[in-house]
Amino acid sequence: MSTTTVETVPLPALSLTLQNGQKIRYHSDISIEADEIPVIDISDIYSDNLQARKAVAEKVREAAHRIGFFYIINHGIDPEHAENTFQQAKRFFAQPEKKKMEVCTDLVTEYFGYFPMAKYNRNGKKEKDLMEAYNWGYSPKYDPEVASGKEPDVDYVKLLWPVELPGFKETLYEHHSQLLTLARRLTKTFALALHLDEDYFAEYIKTPAAGMRITHYPSQEASPSDQLGIGAHTDFECFTFVTQDEHAGLEVLSKSGYWIKAKPIPGSIVVNIADCFMRQTNDFFVSTVHRVVNKAGAERYSCPFFFGFQQDMKLEPVPTCVSDSNPMKYPIVSSGEYLRWRAEQAKKVV
Repeated sequence: MSTTTVETVPLPALSLTLQNGQKIRYHSDISIEADEIPVIDISDIYSDNLQARKAVAEKVREAAHRIGFFYIINHGIDPEHAENTFQQAKRFFAQPEKKKMEVCTDLVTEYFGYFPMAKYNRNGKKEKDLMEAYNWGYSPKYDPEVASGKEPDVDYVKLLWPVELPGFKETLYEHHSQLLTLARRLTKTFALALHLDEDYFAEYIKTPAAGMRITHYPSQEASPSDQLGIGAHTDFECFTFVTQDEHAGLEVLSKSGYWIKAKPIPGSIVVNIADCFMRQTNDFFVSTVHRVVNKAGAERYSCPFFFGFQQDMKLEPVPTCVSDSNPMKYPIVSSGEYLRWRAEQAKKVV
């Protein structure tokens, strides 16, 4: 009598709990190369042909549901904006620590300002996360959809801008405005991806929670088991654009429990789903865990743009993602309530 041998895949052996309460398991701290993150040409989101726009949306739907990460190319943003932002990042982080601390995030309750080098330890490693960052937020003054740009800056954003770097604020907001316009356009694509009317989210994005960050990761000597550039986490908002420099470091946790390298692709932007979109879509869109490990042997810079819905809008379930047999899994809160709670949790991790 013949016998059949069934190959079994070992369960991930390592685990940790994230700031949002999610528990994850993974096989190893060592990342692998795998062809799991799709590259999507989104040029047709600008097409006058609805079917062409829907075709892009179906590719986005697959990626957002399967892994929650994808690259976009032909997105319409001139690469000079990223180059200029990285130059400003180098100017800011090259300042003496005393100058950077004048705009430290500890001075405000919001998630803006300077985050000092090696202050946080998101995953409880032996060494603290080897990175520093500077965050700023949405201002209607720099929103292309606000008539004449006459709206004043939000006070806390104005408070935390460095005063001795001429052109810093203006250059960063030039890039921010470009990404804001792209994010609003891509929100239409996400609506089509969820088989909704293209303008379903229009009321959610009039004054969005659109934060942005410049980050600096020195090359790390320690192993990923002892230290990370930024520890494993999910993002707070609906989705994130990540503009990378030429140095690798971003890693994504696959559903099978392996850390996958998300290497830079020239001219691309990485898009990842964040927690608010996961909640609203009842887990149909996946807010995927990611981290940074800079073993490139060089300084690494990146620029994430975090796009969230208007803070007074309720994160109500998307109708195509709930049913009698698949009820909503999360309590309904406003976007602002959820973002404030996540920011408070993040700033507690020291």
